[in-house]
Amino acid sequence: MPVEFKDYYQILGVPRDASDEEIKKAFRKLARRYHPDVAKDKKAAEEKFKEINEAHEVLGDPENRREYDELGAGWREGVQPPPGWDGQAGRSPGGEETFEFRFDGTGFSDFFEQFFGRGERFGGFGGFGRPEPESSGGTAFARRGRDIESDILVTLEEVLKGSERTVSLQRTNPRTGQTTTQTLKVRIPAGVREGQAIRVADMGEEGIGQGGSGDLYLRVRLAAHPDFQVRGADLYYTLDVAPWEAVLGTKMIVPTLKDRVSVRIPPGTNNAQQLRLRGHGLPTGQLGQNGDLYVVINVQIPEQITHKERDLWKELSRVSKFNPRTN
Repeated sequence: MPVEFKDYYQILGVPRDASDEEIKKAFRKLARRYHPDVAKDKKAAEEKFKEINEAHEVLGDPENRREYDELGAGWREGVQPPPGWDGQAGRSPGGEETFEFRFDGTGFSDFFEQFFGRGERFGGFGGFGRPEPESSGGTAFARRGRDIESDILVTLEEVLKGSERTVSLQRTNPRTGQTTTQTLKVRIPAGVREGQAIRVADMGEEGIGQGGSGDLYLRVRLAAHPDFQVRGADLYYTLDVAPWEAVLGTKMIVPTLKDRVSVRIPPGTNNAQQLRLRGHGLPTGQLGQNGDLYVVINVQIPEQITHKERDLWKELSRVSKFNPRTN
């Protein structure tokens, strides 16, 4: 049956002509509100957090957003999506029908999987196995089942500590119409990276004859975090500071994935300067070693000032010997 359309603009609470910056701000506000680590109702918050991330995955990417807008217009006008995008069983290159697979617990909806998932749902890695001889000496046709692939949404907290996820796999036989559901325990290893495939053996399409079953590959997509950007094993956090804090120096509290730490802002800190906190990033893959957290300074200039503040700024400009064009 066709998948249900997802209104990502409504999920983020922004108009359809929202700017990229408006979408980013809406995501960060909602993600902070519903992050499982801070919400009281963790189960409800977890589902909402996944929904917000899915909306950001689409609307936060210009190409995905363009495709989504075209798709949405067609849906509203009653236009059917292209063949193979309706959640029905697929066909192999040879024309035979293949099993239909649906997932639950990966962090993405059926709508996202069908239209924006990176996996090849019907034969992403698999193919035909070599014929295997029968015990009688003859040769029987044997085909290994196709591998299947899906996306799995992984939070940075899971990357830091690792986790075990429950994923439901529902498969429908196109010839018999019979549907079976299996519940899998999938281990998310600490230090997993964006795009990495987690293999679950023998959970793909069933083979024919003496051919074995294919495998299930869950392709990692890192959940966007409201505070941190990821580059390899390093994290980046933007810290807003006032001009006098940058000039005079101060101490400020910044979040990490584990807790909150005090950071010294040296006197004379420049805009975009990075302060390095060693070991507060993600696992590097080497035993016991983590990347770093970089605090990126963002000096904020007040948009409105009082008359007294204006007089003080004028006095500062009069007495200061600093000239950025000559220093």
